[in-house]
Amino acid sequence: MESKNTQISPRSEGLGNNNVEVKGNVISPADIQSWLVSYLAELLEIEPDEIDISIPFERYGLDSSAAVVLTGDLQDWLEKDIDPTILFDYPTIETLVEYLSSMG
Repeated sequence: MESKNTQISPRSEGLGNNNVEVKGNVISPADIQSWLVSYLAELLEIEPDEIDISIPFERYGLDSSAAVVLTGDLQDWLEKDIDPTILFDYPTIETLVEYLSSMG
């Protein structure tokens, strides 16, 4: 898998509305992962299966502005307060999902 090295401009308009189905009111780790993969794929204009959850967001070209926008959209979707700098502490989809799942 080849990672993207392009800078991503923050444009959350229309992103994060990727229709991830959530059963009931419980959002599972798989739901969060699916949302993040779909969001990133849409942002990068690539297929979701091209996203490797163990590759840092930075390697996909997310700069700090885009990371804050992603975090805001994720916060809206999860309906939970999330620190805007969370992607620096949890730099991959894999680690972010683990952390968010532990938030309860």
